[in-house]
Amino acid sequence: MTKIGFIGLGIMGGPMAANLVQAGFEVTGYNRSAAKVDKLVEAGGRGAGSVAEAVADADVVITMLPDSPDVEAVVLGEDGVLAHAGDGTLLIDCSTIRPDVSREIAGRIRALDAPVSGGEQGAIEGTLSIMVGGAAADFAAARAVLDAVGSTVVHVGAAGAGQTVKAANQLIVAGTIELVAESLVFLEAHDVDTEAAIKVLAGGLAGNRILDRKAAAMIRREFTPGFRVELHDKDLGIVQAAAREAGVVIPLGAVVSQLMASLKAQGHGRLDHGALIELVARLSGRE
Repeated sequence: MTKIGFIGLGIMGGPMAANLVQAGFEVTGYNRSAAKVDKLVEAGGRGAGSVAEAVADADVVITMLPDSPDVEAVVLGEDGVLAHAGDGTLLIDCSTIRPDVSREIAGRIRALDAPVSGGEQGAIEGTLSIMVGGAAADFAAARAVLDAVGSTVVHVGAAGAGQTVKAANQLIVAGTIELVAESLVFLEAHDVDTEAAIKVLAGGLAGNRILDRKAAAMIRREFTPGFRVELHDKDLGIVQAAAREAGVVIPLGAVVSQLMASLKAQGHGRLDHGALIELVARLSGRE
């Protein structure tokens, strides 16, 4: 499998497509924003003017799109992947969407649901964690492609399983960001050197990737998006729906979901999810 059609060249998809080019794959990319297609071309890939053009000769099609309706439209729509891809083409959907949508797609086209975690930096470095649902044979066939963009690549079960694991991932990440935000506001209120505090906290049992990758920007109140609030809000909706369906109680998840929704409702949906610290500061009267 050497020809890849890549649809969705945003914050995550753009670097992933570039890494596939670096790994020696022939990558043709499509994005609604032509500037992002041009960036892939500059990196050695090819540009397409439509989904049909991107997937026409592809052995593998990768999608990295914002939400379930976007994936349904691009894959199953009248002018989508299913309509134009060749027989035997393997779809790898790296978007974060509802598990039931992934199962529906897998019933229509040979597909893996392969959502990723690691943020923009992980996408740039090619060190993403990828949780893959689908047939074991398809996972084996796609392994070289997945290894070009991720350092932890695990087959977690049948179609939809990848999205279920990603939902758990987003629950953990949101909860951790909220606790880091609360801790930083707490430290600031006591006039502690927050940078020194992060250093020692990161070396102990409280150590986590949020402290490593986001705490410094949170202290500076710098929220250039690596992952937007509006997308994490969407993901937490997926978590809550899936938990309800399974009869699982997630009380802390429900709280952080409300906090993320509040941040979005206040007009901060396009900021990085580390902006939860702004909400904690506001609730504490420390804006």
